[in-house]
Formats: sequence, structure tokens, C-alpha cells
Amino acid sequence: MQQGGLRVGTIDTLGDSMAEVAMVTGASRGIGKVCALWLARAGFDVAITARTVEPGEQREHSSTLRASNTKPLDGSLRETARAIEEAGQRALVVPADLLDRASLHEATRRVLDEWGAVDVLVNNARYIGPGHMDLFVDTPIEILEKQIEANITAQLILIKDLLPGMLAKGRGTIVNIGSAAGYGDPTRPAGSGGWGMGYGVSKGGFQRIGGFLDVELRDQGLRIFTVQPGSIATERIAADMAEFGIANTGAPADVIGAVVAWLATSTDADAHRGLNIEAQFLCAELGLLDGWPGPFNHENPIRYDESGTRLRELEEGAPKLSAARNDAP
Repeated sequence: MQQGGLRVGTIDTLGDSMAEVAMVTGASRGIGKVCALWLARAGFDVAITARTVEPGEQREHSSTLRASNTKPLDGSLRETARAIEEAGQRALVVPADLLDRASLHEATRRVLDEWGAVDVLVNNARYIGPGHMDLFVDTPIEILEKQIEANITAQLILIKDLLPGMLAKGRGTIVNIGSAAGYGDPTRPAGSGGWGMGYGVSKGGFQRIGGFLDVELRDQGLRIFTVQPGSIATERIAADMAEFGIANTGAPADVIGAVVAWLATSTDADAHRGLNIEAQFLCAELGLLDGWPGPFNHENPIRYDESGTRLRELEEGAPKLSAARNDAP
């Protein structure tokens, strides 16, 4: 299978249980667009959602409250839809805004009305707007609330809307696109190579969704994955992130597309259910993308939170509570 001049490795599909319909958020450009195309080339019809429907649309996408930036970004739902159809699959454009709950419900309603069910949901979209690269002291609480709404609550709404159909069929796949910012702190301030608190806090909350869903739904046929992309080169980073110390030197977005397509179609992926997947390392391990040399370490280290590992070590070294003590009042 070819995409962007690179070949994906062989995918062992789920056979008769392979999903037929996928829904991808934030699919006008970047990781979302690429995931939609890889899923289409894996045989899925794809419903795509984002705010930008037509090429050249203008809206505020500045990452700082100090300035405005409404210059059109490359990419649109219409262009993604055309690429899906060129891959031989159906595309359904369902515009939505993560900060507009009614539009989210309308998007899922349209997909269910027109296509009957969604078998694979890829939660990729996130908050884009002022405050993303501002210091905490300069960020109003209202902006932080918007990031939490867009990066956590909106995804829970989509899951809630689509979950009944998955449960009725006894199968379904949810892929949450996370971030290392969800379990690590920047080592540089926001705007100087780091990122704003709203992004880290909201991604930290989002990071927990997959594990909770897996505990509740694993036995009902649901497959839940969290995918951490690592540094990925995208149109948006190329457009306006250099001024904040973020270089567009990441891996190609096809890495994430290959991993998401593999998760959606391979029975081997079940070993990763409920877990956080470091996508670049998994892609390299499985050889999903020919021509890509594999991940490398960037010059912008993250201070990872290893609290869970430390607590587990402490618990393993602590004396075991005897049955008698455990039963004592």
C-alpha cells in the first residue's frame, strides 16, 4: 500500500469482523487527514470532521493572546474528502467545532443517519487558538476552560454518541491521539520551546480516558487505544510554530496513519488494548512504513512523570498485608 511515496508493511486484517466505517476528527490537515487517508486505503469509508470545510477559509488560529493570525492554513475537509474518494472509498464531510457541543451531536447524528454506524472513531482534533503558547500568568481562566472543553469534554461527547452503536454490534475501536505532554512537563517555558499549561493539563486528562474505557468495555468487544505521536511534521507547525521555538522537524504524519490503520485492522493490536502506544517506536518495530529511518531524539527534552513507576516499586518492596490484618475491622 502506497502513501506519500512510502509503503506500509503487511496488515493482517480482522477478516469478517473488520470495521467498515471510520470517523476521524481534525481531518482537514495534519495527523487527522493522514489517518483518514490510511483508513480509506485500508478499506474504510470515512466520515471526517473539522472546522475548515473549504480551502482558504479564514479563522483565528494564533497560539498567543498577544497577536492575531487569521491567515488560511493549508488543508480542508473538502480536499481530504476528495483524496478519500480517489482511494476508492466514500467520504462524508460533517463539519464540527470542539467548542460547540450542538455541532458535535449533529456530526455524529448525520453519520449514523447516513451510514448506520461507526466502527472506528479516531479522536484526533484538539483546541486550536489563542493561549496555546502563552505563560500561565498571562492566560485567562476562560482560555484554560476552552482547552479542557475542547481536548477532553468534546471527545467524551463523541464517544458517548457513538458507543451505543458499537455496543449493539458487539465490536468497535476507539483510538485517542494523545501527547507526551499528558505525562510530562516541558523543560522550557511556553513560547520558548515549551507549551502552555492548558495543553498539558487537558492532554493529561485526555490520557486517562482510554484506560477507563478499556476496564469497562473490554469484555463487550470494544478495543480502546491511546496513541502518542511524538514530534510530527505538520502544515500547522510549518505555518506558525517557529516563532514559539517549535521546529517542524518531526517524523512524517504517515507514521501515525500507518499505526492507526494497523490498530484498526490487525488482530495483533489486541495486545495493546487499553495501553498508551508510543507510535513512532511501534511503527519502527513492526516495519509499517518502508523508507522511514525510525524515531530520533529531539533537542527539546521533556521531564517525564514517573510517579506510577516509582509507586509500583515502593509497593512491591513493602511488606504484604496478611489475610488476618486485611480482615480485621
